[in-house]
Amino acid sequence: MQQSENSAGEAAVELADLPNALIACKVQEDVFNDDQLKGRFEALFLAFDAGTTFQFFKSFRRVRINFTEALAAAEARDKLHKSDFNGKEMRLYFAQSVHIGSPSLQPPKPEKQFLISPPASPPVGWQQTPDAQPLINYDLLSAVSKLGPGEKYELHTGTPTTPSVIVHVCEGGDSSEGEGDAGDAAAEAGKRPRPKIIQTRRPDYTPTVTE
Repeated sequence: MQQSENSAGEAAVELADLPNALIACKVQEDVFNDDQLKGRFEALFLAFDAGTTFQFFKSFRRVRINFTEALAAAEARDKLHKSDFNGKEMRLYFAQSVHIGSPSLQPPKPEKQFLISPPASPPVGWQQTPDAQPLINYDLLSAVSKLGPGEKYELHTGTPTTPSVIVHVCEGGDSSEGEGDAGDAAAEAGKRPRPKIIQTRRPDYTPTVTE
């Protein structure tokens, strides 16, 4: 007795899981345009369930048939699938319903709303962070100001695992024109003359087409 009750309960659960709607695919266009033919199409399914409703999607050539119970949908599909209607084979498939979470769209959680741009409202306790002041190393500026051209200042002493950081003061150049004057001035100061940049010579033009 208990076994039969369990079997009946499982059958009821499986029946409840079945969809109560069918989708008719590749429906003839005349069904959407001819009221008489549409009535014949609907009568096929109304014979299984008098409360059946229909949704016609002409652009997709599909019809959704909604039954009041899943058992009628299963019986109609079993009897009418691949049957002949108006000279063409009719194909029926169960309509699958997918529900993910709540059927209505829920607002985001309050702690996530500040990520929206622009934010709806900041979270509780949120405060504006002040802009940081620029960091000025006055010791470094003072040491560099005392150096002369060509001298260096060790900012960070190297270790066996890290390199040292040394600031070099660039040598001053002579702004006077002429290679001789620059060379003489550099020689008098005991420094290496600045190298002259030689521009690349343009190649000779050779015509490719001769008359």
